[in-house]
Amino acid sequence: MSVIEKAQPMSAGEPAKALWISTLAFTLCFAVWTIFAIIGIRIKQDLGLNEAEFGLLVGTPVLTGSLVRIVLGIWTERYGGRLVYTLTMLAAAVATFLLSYAQTYPQMLIAGLGVGLAGGSFAVGVAYVSPFFSAEKQGTALGIFGAGNVGAAVTKFAAPFVLIAWGWQAVAQIWAAGLVLMAIVFWFSTTDDPAFRLRRERGVGSKSFAQEFAPLQNVQVWRFSLYYFFAFGGFVALSLWLPRYLVGVYGFNLETAGMIAAAYSIPGSVFRAFGGVLSDKKGARSVMYAMFAVSAVATLILSLPATTITPVLFIAVIFVLGFFMSLGKAAVYKHIPAYYPESVGAVGGIVGMMGGLGGFILPIAFGLLKDMTGLWSSCFLLLFAIVAISLVWMHLSVKQMSRRAHSAPVAAT
Repeated sequence: MSVIEKAQPMSAGEPAKALWISTLAFTLCFAVWTIFAIIGIRIKQDLGLNEAEFGLLVGTPVLTGSLVRIVLGIWTERYGGRLVYTLTMLAAAVATFLLSYAQTYPQMLIAGLGVGLAGGSFAVGVAYVSPFFSAEKQGTALGIFGAGNVGAAVTKFAAPFVLIAWGWQAVAQIWAAGLVLMAIVFWFSTTDDPAFRLRRERGVGSKSFAQEFAPLQNVQVWRFSLYYFFAFGGFVALSLWLPRYLVGVYGFNLETAGMIAAAYSIPGSVFRAFGGVLSDKKGARSVMYAMFAVSAVATLILSLPATTITPVLFIAVIFVLGFFMSLGKAAVYKHIPAYYPESVGAVGGIVGMMGGLGGFILPIAFGLLKDMTGLWSSCFLLLFAIVAISLVWMHLSVKQMSRRAHSAPVAAT
């Protein structure tokens, strides 16, 4: 029996309101989380940073947003998503506003750690939204929520114009103000999720940390984490790296590069909702196979020397890659409430953390590979290797599960 069946009846519009307001909040959080993708280019010019230093700068918020996800996921189950989500947005807003006063590279990195709190909102939202929906609808609901990744496109589309008009400091201040406003709207327009209300009504105490982390002993959780390392981490990394790539390889100006990167982010975000619907109807495993197969071909094409690929071909292939990544992101999170319904916060937090770490590690790796090899396309060769390993591991695991399923009746007989 699901949480929503056990809890007291909800009003007809309560799940929809929780989903859409949470999605809007996550969109703004994601816009803040990827703010360095645009203002980082101007900061790189101002401070004379090399590619590795730039990669570290844009990846620092992703590091914080990744590491705090598991903690925020557990706190959501303990204290309720409404409270934790609101406080997370306010804390990220303060850090983003203070970023506008940073002047040195170390100060930028420290401020970036605080900005990264916005990325932790994903784990909060997953644990908050899931209990509002039955198992048959959770894939679609979490797919819609995850479409808040489109916040990356908001930053890439709007931030260049604000930066040119008033400077990168204004971008940080305006984005911080938007988070504060969203936190206020969220607090006054939402209710606690059914799972938290049920625990509070029955006086059920919180699980111990050992119980919270027990599912993490399963290899399956870490396999899901690798999938998300590519599907989400790769998406974030490319969202951050793409403007720099387009400027460096094709000589685009910042405004054009930002708009192309925004166009990449949109299908890579909005179609996550479609991925959730497909996962509910066709099965998450089928969606994962399609995602890895197409991604392998796309990253292999993009691994060719950059000079051999025209801008039009590059943009077309990167859009296809972003689209299938969006489907894969939804499919991964379809598995979590299905396999671990009592540990969505912890398992969703660790999977989200590993995906976020991909968004931190990969931009740095992209910069290091570029500095070491001189090849811009080396970043896509790395992504191809991750896809190949994930696909092989998944296929072997599926074959193993099939053998167990066939041997079970024999053993019973």
